Amino acid sequence: MKKVLIITYYWPPAGGPGVQRWLKFVKYLRDFEIEPVLFIPENPTYPLTDKNLEREVPKNLQIIKRKISEPYSLAGLFSKKETETISSGIIAEEKNQGLLQSLMLYIRGNFFIPDARKFWIKPSVKYLINFLKKENIETIITTGPPHSLHLIGLNLKKELSITWIADFRDPWTQIGYHSKLKLSKRAQKKHELFEREVLNSADKIIATSHTTKAEFEGKTKKPVFLITNGYDEVKFSEPVIPDENFSFSHIGSLLSGRNPKFLWENFRELIAEDAEFKNSFKLRLVGKVSPEVIKSIKANKLEDHLELIPYVSHMEALKLQRKSQVLLLLEIDSIETRGIIPGKIFEYLNAKRPIMAIGPKKWDVQKILKETGAGECFEYTDKEAVKIQLKKLFSEYKKGALISEPKNITQYSRKMLTGKLANLLK
Repeated sequence: MKKVLIITYYWPPAGGPGVQRWLKFVKYLRDFEIEPVLFIPENPTYPLTDKNLEREVPKNLQIIKRKISEPYSLAGLFSKKETETISSGIIAEEKNQGLLQSLMLYIRGNFFIPDARKFWIKPSVKYLINFLKKENIETIITTGPPHSLHLIGLNLKKELSITWIADFRDPWTQIGYHSKLKLSKRAQKKHELFEREVLNSADKIIATSHTTKAEFEGKTKKPVFLITNGYDEVKFSEPVIPDENFSFSHIGSLLSGRNPKFLWENFRELIAEDAEFKNSFKLRLVGKVSPEVIKSIKANKLEDHLELIPYVSHMEALKLQRKSQVLLLLEIDSIETRGIIPGKIFEYLNAKRPIMAIGPKKWDVQKILKETGAGECFEYTDKEAVKIQLKKLFSEYKKGALISEPKNITQYSRKMLTGKLANLLK
């Protein structure tokens, strides 16, 4: 088998969406005659953990762990806040930031370039030069964020005759929060320099959305490939029965940037207009929810219909998706987020429940929903169109005909996507 070294920060027991992509690739790579070898930090700082994911790690997998020095003795003052905002692609509006938060964002942006894991670069490169030679591994993959891992790949590429693939789960300088980091001109240029070096030095680049692929193709002549995130087949011990209520569920963090106030207004209006809707409607939010979002929901007098569920395991999240009558997919309304395809959309597709998505104009999600017929995508200016759709969905629910039969979703299965990755590696 061909050996490939994968350098990643997030690995079980890390929870959340960041770990899913490479856990699933590693799970299936051996089916394509490729033996993965993992390089991960020995003492990482994970904001979320899900020990159930450890069961999916293949047996006899070679995992190399090396200590990482993260400046979280200082950054701990703001790392929790950063985790809730930056790593999710959301930064609270400046008016809502305290002086300490503003200061820490300045420090984060100008002193930890490209990110707070920068101190892992030099010791990792020093160790891996000898390791790659000893193991006779000629191909490496780096995945970010954190984008400092791409700098490990960049330095290894300079030292060794290897093939290097850089996988971008999110953009770098185009990501929504980048402009909120209070960067000096010098810091901004340094970010751009690092990004340009990585894009022009890697042998191949992988993006997870059409928009990011196009942005990178405008910055490099190196080949850029699209491999989205996906879904994995799952078996439940018992059948999952949809809710009796007309339930709308959002699974995953819902922070202040993703707050469709007009949707809460529509729910309030329909409750006032239709007694049947009032008696049937439930809004279920699973995961961390911003106080600002809760405030907006309560302002529309929806608290009696609201069910809040804290962070759950990935398996439990999959069950809740299948229970829901309608699945909500929400994204920040900005140009920078057009290329963000939340990983949950692929699991939503496989859950086979109708999807209502609300996000920016020309959002890549719209293309996926149109191709699969799995739901409808709206902009933040579509209040009336959304209300019409809500009435349509409720009418189908009352008839017992609220179903979703998406087409051509096997292209997003984790095993199929791993096949695309294997072709790049070979």
